[in-house]
Amino acid sequence: MARYRPLTPADMNPAQKRVHEQIVSGKRGNFGGPFQPLIRAPEICGHAAALGEHLRWGTSLPARLSELAICITARFWRAQYEWFAHAKLALQAGVPADAIEAIRTGGTPHFDKEDEVLVFRCVSEIFKTQRLSDDSFNAAVKAFGEQGVVEMVSLIGYYTLIGNTLNVFQVALPEGETPPFPE
Repeated sequence: MARYRPLTPADMNPAQKRVHEQIVSGKRGNFGGPFQPLIRAPEICGHAAALGEHLRWGTSLPARLSELAICITARFWRAQYEWFAHAKLALQAGVPADAIEAIRTGGTPHFDKEDEVLVFRCVSEIFKTQRLSDDSFNAAVKAFGEQGVVEMVSLIGYYTLIGNTLNVFQVALPEGETPPFPE
Protein backbone atom coordinates (compact mmCIF):
# COMPACT_ATOMS: atom_id res chain seq x y z
CA MET A 1 0.00 0.00 0.00
CA ALA A 2 1.27 3.44 -0.94
CA ARG A 3 2.71 5.64 1.79
CA TYR A 4 1.12 8.80 0.45
CA ARG A 5 -2.33 10.11 -0.25
CA PRO A 6 -2.73 11.10 -3.90
CA LEU A 7 -3.29 14.82 -4.31
CA THR A 8 -5.55 16.40 -6.90
CA PRO A 9 -4.92 19.98 -8.00
CA ALA A 10 -7.77 21.02 -5.70
CA ASP A 11 -5.77 19.61 -2.74
CA MET A 12 -2.55 21.41 -3.68
CA ASN A 13 -1.14 24.67 -2.39
CA PRO A 14 -0.10 27.33 -4.96
CA ALA A 15 3.50 26.09 -5.24
CA GLN A 16 2.32 22.52 -5.77
CA LYS A 17 -0.22 23.63 -8.39
CA ARG A 18 2.49 25.53 -10.28
CA VAL A 19 4.74 22.46 -10.37
CA HIS A 20 1.84 20.16 -11.25
CA GLU A 21 0.99 22.37 -14.24
CA GLN A 22 4.67 22.46 -15.28
CA ILE A 23 4.76 18.66 -15.33
CA VAL A 24 1.45 17.94 -17.08
CA SER A 25 2.11 20.59 -19.74
CA GLY A 26 5.60 19.21 -20.45
CA LYS A 27 6.70 16.29 -22.61
CA ARG A 28 5.51 13.73 -20.03
CA GLY A 29 1.92 14.96 -20.20
CA ASN A 30 0.99 13.20 -16.95
CA PHE A 31 1.56 13.38 -13.23
CA GLY A 32 2.22 9.72 -12.48
CA GLY A 33 5.01 7.68 -10.96
CA PRO A 34 7.24 9.55 -8.54
CA PHE A 35 5.60 12.94 -8.82
CA GLN A 36 2.73 12.30 -6.43
CA PRO A 37 5.15 11.76 -3.51
CA LEU A 38 7.68 14.34 -4.72
CA ILE A 39 5.04 17.11 -4.91
CA ARG A 40 5.19 17.26 -1.09
CA ALA A 41 8.43 19.21 -1.69
CA PRO A 42 7.32 21.26 -4.70
CA GLU A 43 10.66 22.95 -5.43
CA ILE A 44 12.48 19.61 -5.44
CA CYS A 45 9.69 18.10 -7.53
CA GLY A 46 9.88 20.92 -10.07
CA HIS A 47 13.66 20.73 -10.41
CA ALA A 48 13.56 16.92 -10.59
CA ALA A 49 10.85 16.98 -13.26
CA ALA A 50 12.79 19.48 -15.37
CA LEU A 51 16.01 17.49 -15.03
CA GLY A 52 14.21 14.25 -15.85
CA GLU A 53 12.61 15.77 -18.93
CA HIS A 54 16.02 16.93 -20.16
CA LEU A 55 17.62 13.56 -19.45
CA ARG A 56 14.85 11.68 -21.28
CA TRP A 57 14.58 13.92 -24.34
CA GLY A 58 17.49 16.35 -24.45
CA THR A 59 20.82 14.56 -24.18
CA SER A 60 23.34 13.51 -26.80
CA LEU A 61 22.73 9.84 -25.98
CA PRO A 62 20.22 7.97 -28.12
CA ALA A 63 17.06 6.80 -26.32
CA ARG A 64 18.25 3.20 -26.68
CA LEU A 65 21.30 3.87 -24.48
CA SER A 66 19.46 6.12 -22.04
CA GLU A 67 16.72 3.54 -21.51
CA LEU A 68 19.34 0.81 -21.10
CA ALA A 69 21.06 2.83 -18.36
CA ILE A 70 17.67 3.46 -16.71
CA CYS A 71 16.82 -0.26 -16.75
CA ILE A 72 20.17 -1.18 -15.17
CA THR A 73 19.50 1.45 -12.50
CA ALA A 74 15.96 0.16 -11.90
CA ARG A 75 17.34 -3.37 -11.52
CA PHE A 76 20.03 -2.24 -9.08
CA TRP A 77 17.45 -0.54 -6.82
CA ARG A 78 14.75 -3.15 -7.56
CA ALA A 79 12.48 -0.23 -8.39
CA GLN A 80 9.32 -1.98 -9.52
CA TYR A 81 7.54 1.03 -11.00
CA GLU A 82 10.68 2.39 -12.65
CA TRP A 83 11.24 -0.95 -14.35
CA PHE A 84 7.56 -1.18 -15.33
CA ALA A 85 7.74 2.27 -16.97
CA HIS A 86 11.13 1.96 -18.66
CA ALA A 87 11.57 -1.67 -19.75
CA LYS A 88 8.90 -1.19 -22.42
CA LEU A 89 10.51 2.12 -23.47
CA ALA A 90 13.85 0.32 -23.78
CA LEU A 91 12.23 -2.27 -26.03
CA GLN A 92 10.65 0.45 -28.16
CA ALA A 93 14.02 2.21 -28.42
CA GLY A 94 15.68 -0.97 -29.72
CA VAL A 95 17.26 -2.67 -26.71
CA PRO A 96 16.97 -6.43 -27.33
CA ALA A 97 14.20 -8.14 -25.35
CA ASP A 98 16.49 -10.97 -24.21
CA ALA A 99 18.99 -8.42 -22.88
CA ILE A 100 16.26 -6.64 -20.92
CA GLU A 101 15.13 -9.94 -19.45
CA ALA A 102 18.71 -10.87 -18.51
CA ILE A 103 19.10 -7.53 -16.73
CA ARG A 104 15.78 -8.01 -14.92
CA THR A 105 16.82 -11.44 -13.64
CA GLY A 106 20.37 -10.40 -12.72
CA GLY A 107 21.98 -12.26 -15.61
CA THR A 108 24.56 -11.09 -18.10
CA PRO A 109 22.90 -9.71 -21.20
CA HIS A 110 24.17 -10.25 -24.73
CA PHE A 111 24.34 -7.21 -27.01
CA ASP A 112 25.23 -7.00 -30.69
CA LYS A 113 26.01 -3.29 -30.48
CA GLU A 114 29.27 -2.18 -28.87
CA ASP A 115 27.75 1.00 -27.43
CA GLU A 116 25.21 -1.11 -25.50
CA VAL A 117 28.00 -3.35 -24.21
CA LEU A 118 29.85 -0.25 -23.04
CA VAL A 119 26.83 1.32 -21.29
CA PHE A 120 26.11 -1.97 -19.53
CA ARG A 121 29.78 -2.27 -18.53
CA CYS A 122 30.05 1.30 -17.22
CA VAL A 123 26.74 1.51 -15.37
CA SER A 124 27.21 -1.94 -13.82
CA GLU A 125 30.75 -1.05 -12.77
CA ILE A 126 29.58 2.18 -11.15
CA PHE A 127 26.92 0.33 -9.13
CA LYS A 128 29.31 -2.47 -8.20
CA THR A 129 32.35 -0.38 -7.22
CA GLN A 130 30.99 3.18 -6.81
CA ARG A 131 33.78 4.16 -9.22
CA LEU A 132 34.65 3.84 -12.91
CA SER A 133 38.01 2.36 -13.86
CA ASP A 134 40.35 4.28 -16.12
CA ASP A 135 39.80 1.71 -18.90
CA SER A 136 36.02 2.04 -18.73
CA PHE A 137 36.16 5.83 -18.40
CA ASN A 138 38.49 6.20 -21.38
CA ALA A 139 36.36 3.86 -23.50
CA ALA A 140 33.22 5.80 -22.57
CA VAL A 141 34.82 9.17 -23.40
CA LYS A 142 36.03 7.78 -26.72
CA ALA A 143 32.56 6.45 -27.57
CA PHE A 144 30.29 9.17 -26.12
CA GLY A 145 32.53 12.18 -25.48
CA GLU A 146 32.86 13.87 -22.11
CA GLN A 147 29.33 15.28 -22.47
CA GLY A 148 27.92 11.80 -23.01
CA VAL A 149 29.72 10.45 -19.95
CA VAL A 150 28.31 13.27 -17.82
CA GLU A 151 24.86 12.54 -19.23
CA MET A 152 25.18 8.81 -18.52
CA VAL A 153 26.26 9.45 -14.93
CA SER A 154 23.46 12.02 -14.56
CA LEU A 155 20.89 9.52 -15.86
CA ILE A 156 21.81 6.93 -13.27
CA GLY A 157 21.93 9.57 -10.53
CA TYR A 158 18.52 10.95 -11.46
CA TYR A 159 16.93 7.52 -11.76
CA THR A 160 18.47 6.57 -8.42
CA LEU A 161 16.52 9.49 -6.92
CA ILE A 162 13.39 8.38 -8.75
CA GLY A 163 13.80 4.68 -7.90
CA ASN A 164 14.36 5.41 -4.24
CA THR A 165 11.36 7.75 -4.14
CA LEU A 166 9.17 5.09 -5.74
CA ASN A 167 10.46 2.44 -3.33
CA VAL A 168 10.28 4.49 -0.13
CA PHE A 169 6.76 5.75 -0.85
CA GLN A 170 5.70 2.33 -2.16
CA VAL A 171 4.27 3.65 -5.41
CA ALA A 172 2.15 0.80 -6.72
CA LEU A 173 2.18 -0.66 -10.16
CA PRO A 174 -1.02 -0.24 -12.17
CA GLU A 175 -3.77 -2.70 -11.33
CA GLY A 176 -3.08 -6.16 -12.75
CA GLU A 177 0.66 -5.65 -13.35
CA THR A 178 3.09 -8.17 -11.87
CA PRO A 179 6.11 -6.82 -9.98
CA PRO A 180 9.29 -7.53 -11.98
CA PHE A 181 11.43 -8.13 -8.89
CA PRO A 182 10.84 -10.10 -5.69
CA GLU A 183 10.17 -8.01 -2.62
